[in-house]
Amino acid sequence: MSEAKQLEQWTGDFGREYTDRNNLTLEQLEADYSAKYGVLRSALNAEFLAAMPKSARILEVGCNVGNQLLLLQKAGYRDLWGIDIGDYALEKAKTQTTGINLVKAAAQDIPFKDGFFDLIFTSGVLIHIRPADLPEALDEICRASKRFVWGFEYYAEKCEEINYRGNSDLLWKNDFKRVFLEKHPEFTLSKSRKLKYLDSENVDEMFLLERMKR
Repeated sequence: MSEAKQLEQWTGDFGREYTDRNNLTLEQLEADYSAKYGVLRSALNAEFLAAMPKSARILEVGCNVGNQLLLLQKAGYRDLWGIDIGDYALEKAKTQTTGINLVKAAAQDIPFKDGFFDLIFTSGVLIHIRPADLPEALDEICRASKRFVWGFEYYAEKCEEINYRGNSDLLWKNDFKRVFLEKHPEFTLSKSRKLKYLDSENVDEMFLLERMKR
């Protein structure tokens, strides 16, 4: 599937259905994490962002309806931004959030200057970027982050395509922290944690990368 075809999938009916499935309240989101991993997302956020000042400028790439940003806002973070390629998702996000900056954009073309953000994060987004396009997305994330990159993605030791709701070319597991560090050695691993599903052998991984001081 070409990049254009994949974009068409995510911005069409398939993407709308994805957004509707994931349009959860914060209570439902927390319950979903608890049932899946045995830990709340807010607890993971507190663990990984313990040293992050509440004034940090934070961008979520692929924010969908904005739930992850709302959790950070609830925790006291004040300078929050989100980008997404879907008009439908962004409209929902705009009706469900207040005081969060939302912009239509793709991971491969982040419309902000170098180092504009203190931290950039993804949550289940890199898995949906074609391996051929992933390096460009990682370049953009690293370019626009002054200090931290934070991710939570499906984990595999090497790139592995997974059939996604009967479709090919839409989902890949990988060791995304390794791919980041190989492509951008100016970052180092600050923290990582693998989370096994309670009802299967599947594993996701959360990781925090920090730019080394020059």
